[in-house]
Amino acid sequence: MLLSLEPRGQQSRAMLWLSPLLAAVLTLLCGSLLFLLLGLSPGLTLHTLLIAPISDWYGVSELLVKALPILLCALGLAVAYQARIWNIGAEGQLLLGALAGSAVAVNVIDWESRWALVWVLAAGTFAGAAWGGLTAWLRTQFNANEILTSIMLNYIALNLLLYFVHGPLKDPEGYNFPQSAMFGDMARLPLLSDDGRLHSGIYFALLALVVIWVLLQKSFLGFQIKVLGLDRRAAGFVGFREKSLVWFALLVSGALAGLAGVSEVAGPIGQLVPQVSPGYGYAAITVAFLGRLNPLGIVFASLLMALLYIGGESAQLSLNLPQAITQLFQGMMLFFLLACDVLILYRPRMKAVWKKRLVGKAAVA
Repeated sequence: MLLSLEPRGQQSRAMLWLSPLLAAVLTLLCGSLLFLLLGLSPGLTLHTLLIAPISDWYGVSELLVKALPILLCALGLAVAYQARIWNIGAEGQLLLGALAGSAVAVNVIDWESRWALVWVLAAGTFAGAAWGGLTAWLRTQFNANEILTSIMLNYIALNLLLYFVHGPLKDPEGYNFPQSAMFGDMARLPLLSDDGRLHSGIYFALLALVVIWVLLQKSFLGFQIKVLGLDRRAAGFVGFREKSLVWFALLVSGALAGLAGVSEVAGPIGQLVPQVSPGYGYAAITVAFLGRLNPLGIVFASLLMALLYIGGESAQLSLNLPQAITQLFQGMMLFFLLACDVLILYRPRMKAVWKKRLVGKAAVA
């Protein structure tokens, strides 16, 4: 090998923030190479993927609509990941939130009160928190690995949603399509304008952003979460209760994912359908790390991920690219982010033997 990795001794603050940018650049370069191999113009394809979708107000509003569930899930995951609690179950918690909210919404269709919306949102949020709490219970009572349990609970949540949307919640007047009845107007999130689908759920995202930022940056509870993530033994020595912090982190994470799910069905969709989420909960994992578990960084990472979603749809329609192009870019971004993060703790060094050879060749020349 021409290069070797040398420990830095401490984290590089510059690389801590440059790593996501470097990962984004490498993703664009590899994406361009892929488009070139497919016989497409890299410039035109990247323009279609990243610029054309937000060239007007409707596109910007769609960007925000896509970013809202990702942002809510990623903010919740940031709390858990700060404590080194690896919740991979945001997708399942989102689906449970959508399912519980829909179960309430189809039973209050005739209500002429905004309390209908309150009950729908509360049901979705509590369902997401309860699904996250199940992971916490397995972790604290049986020391079960939260990575495995949260992933498996995702599949259980998906099959529960499919069962109900094909069974008890199926619209009897829906021509046998697997979907619930349309929610009543009082159980829907109001639109902010008539020019797009942007709804009042954006206020939940902004409120969650402020609350999570204050929690992680300014509160003693946030300090305990960070200490738990840095050194569990030290947290125990100073009296921090690990089990309580695990429960708190997973409940918050699940609640925000559940709120994201119920906001989707009560907002732009208006009913429960099997395709509630194209993978927002999984995308939020990449977003959380891309934003460095910092709420403000997560905002920008959420917008970038949402752009990949709507850009992927645009490229699929106009350039006949496969639907998997979005997942491909997400995977490349996560791969390059993990690779570039190595440079936070290590610096590349040229091996001595190669240095001598290069110096010798230069001297001969």
